[in-house]
Amino acid sequence: MSRVQTVLDRYADGTPYERLAAAFLDLERWTGDDPVLLLAEAAASTTGQHYFTGVKPTVERFRETFVDSGRVTTFSELAALQLEDDALVETVGAERKRHVLLEGARVFADRPAGDDLEALQSWASEADYYRYEEDPIGGISGVGPATFQYLRMLAGVDTAKPDPAVTSFVETIGDEIDSPYLDASDPRRAVASCEWLAIVSSYRTIEIDQLAWWTSADADEREAALASQ
Repeated sequence: MSRVQTVLDRYADGTPYERLAAAFLDLERWTGDDPVLLLAEAAASTTGQHYFTGVKPTVERFRETFVDSGRVTTFSELAALQLEDDALVETVGAERKRHVLLEGARVFADRPAGDDLEALQSWASEADYYRYEEDPIGGISGVGPATFQYLRMLAGVDTAKPDPAVTSFVETIGDEIDSPYLDASDPRRAVASCEWLAIVSSYRTIEIDQLAWWTSADADEREAALASQ
């Protein structure tokens, strides 16, 4: 057994990383497979709010106001909203989140696809993270590398997002393994490090992402994550 496998196994012991990762891959999280809500979740994360007190409540308000009411059921309908729409301001809040939400909807509405979910997933599977600034989603003001990767994860792609949890995890594993392939000094290298860990171990990249999240989360956050699936 490799040193990498041994170290990761220790962190994974007793961790529901497979369940957490599968929920992303199979679109079985609380937002389901509604592409509008998946985009809304990514947009809501762009201001760095705490997930369970900021991001999730924002998406829940958006779903109740726009999706459940039937006002927005497609990317085209979402793209037609105005940035200063009163209901959008009230439910989503910060202009950055609203901008990412509407501009993202416009990108996906214009993609040649059979339906909105296909538009989102085909983009996510084809997108090149290492050139994300050249991507129509990555080029939206307010979309950084972590948001770009998070949206791909939400769409079911086996990848990782370079957020503080992943960066810290890569640094921790790097301290234990002392490998030149582990480097979290910038977002691209952090994701590449997760991909390398997946290559040399039995873990998928998204499972490593979820191990990182679980390691950084407190007991309440862990309980809330499992309950929301």
